[in-house]
Amino acid sequence: MELLDANFILRYLLRDNEEHFLVVRDIIEKNHLTIPDFIFAETVYVLEKVYKVPRLEINSVLMGLLGYTNIHNNRKDVLIKSLDLYSSHNLDFADALLISYCQMTKDGKLHTFDKKILKFISS
Repeated sequence: MELLDANFILRYLLRDNEEHFLVVRDIIEKNHLTIPDFIFAETVYVLEKVYKVPRLEINSVLMGLLGYTNIHNNRKDVLIKSLDLYSSHNLDFADALLISYCQMTKDGKLHTFDKKILKFISS
C-alpha cells in the first residue's frame, strides 16, 4: 500500500513549489495510492486555516482528487458526504466526518456533548 501525506497532497493541489509539484504529479499519475481519513482531514484543515481557501473551493478540489480511479480510501462515500456537509454547513471537517460515519454506518450511534453535532444528527 502506498500512502500520501498531507504535505504531499498540498504541493499537488497548490502547485506552490514547481519542483515538488512535478514529483507529486508523477507519483499520482503512475501509482495506486491511499489517502487515510485523518490525512484527508489534515489537508482540509491546512487548506482552510493556513491557506485561507474557501470551503466550496476545498470541496471542489478534494472531490476532484477523490474522483481519480487510482486514489483509494476505505470509505470514499463517507469522505464525499463529509465534504458536502463541511462545505454547506458551519461544521469543522472532523465533525462532518463523524456525522457522516454515524449516518452512513448501519446502526451508527454517536456519543458527544457537542450541541452543534447533536442538533445535526437528531434532525
